[in-house]
Parts: sequence; structure tokens; C-alpha cells
Amino acid sequence: WEVFQFRAAEPVEPGVWDVSLRLRGQAGSDALMPGAWPEGSVVVLLDGTPRQIEVPPSARNQARHYRVGPAGRGYDDPSYIHTVQAFAGIGLRPLSPCHLRAQALGGDLRLSWVRRTRIGGDDWEALDVPLGEVSERYRVRVLEGQEIRREVIVSAPDWTYGAAERADDGMIGAPSFEVVQISDVFGPGLPARLTWTG
Repeated sequence: WEVFQFRAAEPVEPGVWDVSLRLRGQAGSDALMPGAWPEGSVVVLLDGTPRQIEVPPSARNQARHYRVGPAGRGYDDPSYIHTVQAFAGIGLRPLSPCHLRAQALGGDLRLSWVRRTRIGGDDWEALDVPLGEVSERYRVRVLEGQEIRREVIVSAPDWTYGAAERADDGMIGAPSFEVVQISDVFGPGLPARLTWTG
């Protein structure tokens, strides 16, 4: 799924709208969205009314029973349905880092990226966004195709892949990199990816 904003929506015919001036990948859904949605995809208009169900982190991924129906009717009304759901706590998942870049320094490759946050990230006067986690940690993976050649945990938004490490990893082709921020509550977040072509 993807959350996107739009400024204008004009009806074209029944059930068809022309949506313009869009901002795609809002609320951290950019790492999950496809390049284009297939015809017939379902769209749900979010008007700000829905709220997340308050579930403590300790209850993540535990099945719970819910009865869902109109708020003005009793739970035993035939309009209510019973459902069992287990929520992963996606609202706690770190967003993917942005501006992932690689720079050649001799035989080394220096990676750098910019941290994103789920909380208080709209202050344009601040030098950096709030961390939003207990500590700053990232998992960096070096891949050749789908095979993980190296994995490291770092505590700053940069890492250098040295020429000696590259040789130890047996890297022949162009390496790909995957960087995720790690949350103490959720675990690894969504990845930023880059393939070195230099």
C-alpha cells in the first residue's frame, strides 16, 4: 500500500477521477510503493478521521479478537462482524534512510545517508530531525546479486567499505548496498538501496 496526497480531484465519469498535483510515498510508504499501480487498484480516501488502534509494544503480533460495526449500534447487532487480527506495529517501524550515496575514495567506497524520523520531523529550523529511537543504529548490508557478502551495525549515518574488505568478500561485480535504521522496539526498519556503478 501507499499513502499519497493530492491537491485536486476532478470527476471524469462515475467511479473515475482525475487526480493531480500528487505527493507520493507519504507517511513512510515510499519504500513500499511500486513504480505504478495496476489498473483496478483499490483507493481509500483518508480524511483524517481514522486513528491507529492503541496496542502496547508487548502485544505486537499477538492475535486479538475484534467486533467491528457502526458506533451507534450495540456489539450484538447483526451489522457487526467478528475478526481476529494480529498487528505488527508498523507505526513503530523506522522509516528508510534517504539520500543514500556512495563516493569512491581511492579503492574504498564511502557510504553516507540521511536519517529520517517518525516523530517531530517537520521543524525546518532544526539542524537535524529528532532521533525518535533510544540510540542511533543502522544495519548496512553489502550484496552481490541477492547474496549478502557483508553485514555491519554502525552508529552514525556513514560507513566506509574498504578495498581490503571488498577483496575479503570476493566482490567481483558491482556491489549493492542496503541500509536500514534499527529500532529497539520494532527492529530493522525499511531499507534504502543503492547499486554502485562507478
